[in-house]
Amino acid sequence: VNTRKHPLGIPPPSEKDWPKEDEEDFFLLDPDRKRDVLPQPFRMINKLVMQVFESAMEVIERREMLREAQKLKVQPKKCFPTAEFQVTERANCLAVSGKHVFVGLSVGLAAFNTCDFKDVCAWDAAKTEICAIHASDLGNECHVLLAVDEMGLAWLFCFHKESFLLIKILNEVEDISQRSTCVEVVLSRGGDYAGILMQGNTTAWLEIYQLPKDSWLTEIEKNTAAVEEKAGAAEELACSERRSNCSSECSTKHSSHVGTFLLQELPVSAIQTDVELDLPVLLLTVRPPKPITGTSFKGPLDALKEVDDGSMLGLGYNHLIKDSQWELQEAIFRSTYQEYLEAEGVIKEEIPRYATFHFLLPSRILMGPEMKVQPDIPAGIGVHWDGNHNFCLYLLNHSLKEKADSDLKPDVVWPCAAPIACSAVSSCSRYLALAGEDATITIWDKHLGYPLSVTAILEERFIRSIHFL
Repeated sequence: VNTRKHPLGIPPPSEKDWPKEDEEDFFLLDPDRKRDVLPQPFRMINKLVMQVFESAMEVIERREMLREAQKLKVQPKKCFPTAEFQVTERANCLAVSGKHVFVGLSVGLAAFNTCDFKDVCAWDAAKTEICAIHASDLGNECHVLLAVDEMGLAWLFCFHKESFLLIKILNEVEDISQRSTCVEVVLSRGGDYAGILMQGNTTAWLEIYQLPKDSWLTEIEKNTAAVEEKAGAAEELACSERRSNCSSECSTKHSSHVGTFLLQELPVSAIQTDVELDLPVLLLTVRPPKPITGTSFKGPLDALKEVDDGSMLGLGYNHLIKDSQWELQEAIFRSTYQEYLEAEGVIKEEIPRYATFHFLLPSRILMGPEMKVQPDIPAGIGVHWDGNHNFCLYLLNHSLKEKADSDLKPDVVWPCAAPIACSAVSSCSRYLALAGEDATITIWDKHLGYPLSVTAILEERFIRSIHFL
């Protein structure tokens, strides 16, 4: 029997019971090190598998972030077409006026009604392709159309109810070699004026026409009344012939044949051939500004006298710099920057061949002291040519003497610090936006005639178009 002689107690510590270093700091050790003790190729397989899992988790997180960001965005409303217009040819352009949609086709024109979405009529007499079309509502179910075909011809139409009436080809000439090409057409709101930009072999110019829409509406109304009167007379004649010849079967057939011919053929021929509308009147011919050359003034008094005579400031013509000074400045510039000019291949300045123009409603700077204007009819046009610094304003009420003048001078000039790249006019025609080639946008108050704001694009990008919203 084993018996204890001493009481039970805690034994004293001994050196063999001391904890080892690796066991003491076990909670600080990296668990990934345990994998390092694995033999090859298990360590390599383990690393590849872990990389696959990490890349998969990154892809999942990225997709979840994109999905959450997409939910926070405002989703655009999807709109589906409510109706379709079936055309037989390729559609190149379209214009909307009133309740009609006019489509320029590869062969001719077509008109559609937006109420029943049906084809109203078509025009393909010239067998030409229409590339651009503008339309304006004149009232009384009458519309004016200005179209440009593939050959650069400007076609002026008047559309009434269910027929196209060709008024004139604005740039048609007998000698085809002398024909100029139309590159741009603009119709004023209401159809009072039309502008076409023409290009010749070496020059370009702008022609502004006044459209006699009042006489058109009067003539069409008279023609419509005459057609309805003839149709009523034809119907009465057919009925009387049927009643008088009811005893004879042969005569009844003959009267029915005559009545059908009168009802079907007479109105169509009257609408297509009897209407003769007045031709548009050429108001202005605007040409590009001439390059600035040496002065012809002998002194400052001559220049001041020229200004007093009414010449417009802003074009830079009324100066006192002589030809010799221009030539000396050009020689100094070329000698200083000759290496850069040779590297860039600088081309000699050419006459601009494209212009942007707008029809402008009456305002304080477009109204003379004795000028009678209507608030909804344009009183002038604004023009700027490619590469030019000036925005020029021309009044539309020039005298006959000024109309014949080929060197028409602007009535108002707004100079800009850089060449004008593009422009836009607000729907109320009061505000004008000019974008320069130096990436600056200037908003002008056309009624008062001074700029409201100037905005510079920081990255100095080229502005190609600008619009009011």
